[in-house]
Amino acid sequence: MSEENPSIPAPEQSAIAETGSITARSARGTVHCITIVGQIEGHMELPAQNKTTKYEHLIPQITAVEQDDEIDGLLILLNTVGGDVEAGLAIAELIAGMRKPTVSLVLGGGHSIGVPLAVAAKKSFIAPSAAMTIHPVRMNGTIIAVPQAFAYLGKIQERIVDFITTHSSISADRLLQLMRETGQLTADVGTVISGKQAVALGLIDAVGTLADALDALYAMIADRRSTASAPRE
Repeated sequence: MSEENPSIPAPEQSAIAETGSITARSARGTVHCITIVGQIEGHMELPAQNKTTKYEHLIPQITAVEQDDEIDGLLILLNTVGGDVEAGLAIAELIAGMRKPTVSLVLGGGHSIGVPLAVAAKKSFIAPSAAMTIHPVRMNGTIIAVPQAFAYLGKIQERIVDFITTHSSISADRLLQLMRETGQLTADVGTVISGKQAVALGLIDAVGTLADALDALYAMIADRRSTASAPRE
């Protein structure tokens, strides 16, 4: 088949090109890796020149990983500038609701809605050179200047803050303080924090590399296997 159709890519090659995902197998376990890069595209399509991650690609992938008996854990690689809040929270909730081991690694940036995605995993890492930007919820397009519109934005922000504080060690008051900082960004409100600062704040678990993230994931896989095989009385 491959000789007759040499132009047809292998399944894993196709998955990398189309969705930025791959399943890697080793003696330590089988790990599915997904990448969340650029802007998270939700209900509205972004311009073609934008680098995007489509939520309709990630949602079935994450669901399949949780149900596939051959996959032991999930690695999430993040380098995102944010995007659709509803789509980002939907993906984050799916990751947080998984029983299988999950590890996230922030590379480059984990801005805006990328923060809930980073903390959704059971263990989170950030590269030493990476940064995270924390700012209030924004809205594009026409906004009707009535109290209800601002109340709606406030409720969305509450959902984001609740998710982040539930899945990390940072307090709601400290997170809101970072969101409202006015002395850092030249044309916006918010805070840019480095990898070490993210760990010191309790937002991310540890500073680390790809090797560190994989070691943590394989350790969780080994613990899960030992628990599953332990004799029961």
